[in-house]
Amino acid sequence: MIHQYKLNGFNIVLDIFSGAVHSVDELAYDVIALYDAGASVEDIVAKMLEKYAADPEINEQEIRECISDVEELKAAGQLFAADCYESHACDLKNKSRAVKALCLHVAHTCNLSCDYCFAAQGKYHGDRALMSFEVGKRALDFLIENSENQKNLEVDFFGGEPLMNWEVVKQLVAYGRSREEETGKHFRFTLTTNGVLVDDEVIEFSNQEMNNVVMSLDGRREVHDALRKTVTGRGSYDEIVPKFQKFAKLRGEREYYIRGTYTNRNVEFTKDIFHMADLGFDKLSMEPVVCPPDDPYALSDKDMPVLLEQYEILAKEMLRREKEGKPITFYHYMIDLEHGPCVYKRISGCGSGTEYMAVTPWGDLYPCHQFVGEEKFRLGNIWDGVDNDAVREEFKRCNAYARPDCQDCWAKLYCSGGCAANAYHATGDITGVYEYGCELFKKRIECAIMLKAAENEERE
Repeated sequence: MIHQYKLNGFNIVLDIFSGAVHSVDELAYDVIALYDAGASVEDIVAKMLEKYAADPEINEQEIRECISDVEELKAAGQLFAADCYESHACDLKNKSRAVKALCLHVAHTCNLSCDYCFAAQGKYHGDRALMSFEVGKRALDFLIENSENQKNLEVDFFGGEPLMNWEVVKQLVAYGRSREEETGKHFRFTLTTNGVLVDDEVIEFSNQEMNNVVMSLDGRREVHDALRKTVTGRGSYDEIVPKFQKFAKLRGEREYYIRGTYTNRNVEFTKDIFHMADLGFDKLSMEPVVCPPDDPYALSDKDMPVLLEQYEILAKEMLRREKEGKPITFYHYMIDLEHGPCVYKRISGCGSGTEYMAVTPWGDLYPCHQFVGEEKFRLGNIWDGVDNDAVREEFKRCNAYARPDCQDCWAKLYCSGGCAANAYHATGDITGVYEYGCELFKKRIECAIMLKAAENEERE
């Protein structure tokens, strides 16, 4: 299977199952398309002679040499490679039951009241609650006990707003560190915060202990304040931006992301990304809103053409800023074409419900934070472990090959079948397809690969 597209002056051909990416000239682009369609060599020659009749540099010999190059790439397994992964789609997850990461919901409460919040202002459609140190401690022990031979363990402090339970966060980090030497494990902690309670102590501690910090900012003041308000209805932009600027500046080489959400109120979301970049933030993420289709902020079909164009605008602007010496990183354009995710991750995805689980303040386990409160997806708890084997098996089978609608999709080894939570909320089935999200994802991948092509051209 191949995928061809043109973007920003590049003619790109992806060979899906080998992972090879080819940036080619117009003739090669057309020859590959005809070859893929099953045209004979003589048909390809005839059609190319007709199309390029006015181009003195393209003759029959040139065309035949191009066809020969295509055939050599095919013989080398870099074009039209066969799918050798499907038979292993479930086998890979059956080889291990290791839990590698937990999302600790240390606070089911929040000091903001964001209009589009999928977590119902941090309460997850339940009661407000804070995780005790004892529950968090047991969660870390559960992770250690179920991690098998996995050395690096990921823990995300999440909410609601985790800084509303800051003392417990610090205690849990200290406890995790105290277990590292004896267990041979290493904890990688992440903090996700809306910024309201960020102060010098939070910054200093996080810059010592957190491998990553995710800071929530939706962009321009008017966009951010319209949706991310305090419980009294006041916008939070002016309160959090100076704190985030200080936070990011003092992190040095450590990872952070400014993470925003776009809705139908700001479909031209690049204006918000560029605003955040101009504030001094160079590691950015912007996600589409997750909400029911009848929600006032939901994205619609009429928004799609604008959104696809926005991703192209972003990629082109990133190239411009790179040349000016002011590069920015966009989370969804981060792609490693030489090493990248292993086959296991390409097929299995994020590992929700198997390798990755969310822990509620009272210790219940769910496949991920977006399933918290959905009782039928409750996996078990941190004391007794996973006892809902049916759900875990369901998630184990949730891979790039489990979705019928994904079988002929060129992007399936980039998205691994997509987000199970988005699929469930869109279709009622974790192996369904959230088509709107698919279209956005495919455009992001096309833009990311174009950026790599531009990077290689610059090196040459």
